[in-house]
Amino acid sequence: MRNEKINYKIREHSLRKVPYLLVVGGREREAGGVAVRARGGVDLGTMAIHSFVERLSDDVSSKRANPAG
Repeated sequence: MRNEKINYKIREHSLRKVPYLLVVGGREREAGGVAVRARGGVDLGTMAIHSFVERLSDDVSSKRANPAG
């Protein structure tokens, strides 16, 4: 594990344009969820893991249904 601060890591991965960035810290672990940020720095807040999986599944399904999108 690298020693950089979490904000640096978030920024570094945001610049790589990953579709979603999941952050799990103490609060998220206690709540049984993940903090989710979408591409473009959009903070989706904390959600349960199963909720994120559903969202991701919907995103994949919509891409398949609309290959041009």
